[in-house]
Amino acid sequence: MDRHREIERLDAIAHWLDSRFHVPGTNIRFGLDSILGLAPFVGDAAMALPAVYLIARAHLLGVPKTVIARMMMNTGIDFVIGAIPIVGDLFDLSFKANRRNIALLQRHLRTAAARPAPNA
Repeated sequence: MDRHREIERLDAIAHWLDSRFHVPGTNIRFGLDSILGLAPFVGDAAMALPAVYLIARAHLLGVPKTVIARMMMNTGIDFVIGAIPIVGDLFDLSFKANRRNIALLQRHLRTAAARPAPNA
């Protein structure tokens, strides 16, 4: 697996889910998660699937369990609060769990790359 391409692909998915569109004249960005989240529970449940996919791919990239747990927590918070009508829709505009999860993945990979190789 080409790690760099995989991370770019996952970043693109998160971008579509959380920040692909913007409200003209503002800095407000939103994605498919916010749009489909307007359908209470059903939209949030549907958007949980790609979020779980991002976490599963992070696991395959070797991300440690602590980072995976934080990613799962972000997704869980997004799902639970996002399912609340109106409040959840407003929350989705600001929380952006998928962007947060990609940032966690990228931060871990940068940190891991900066560590010196163990002596053999």
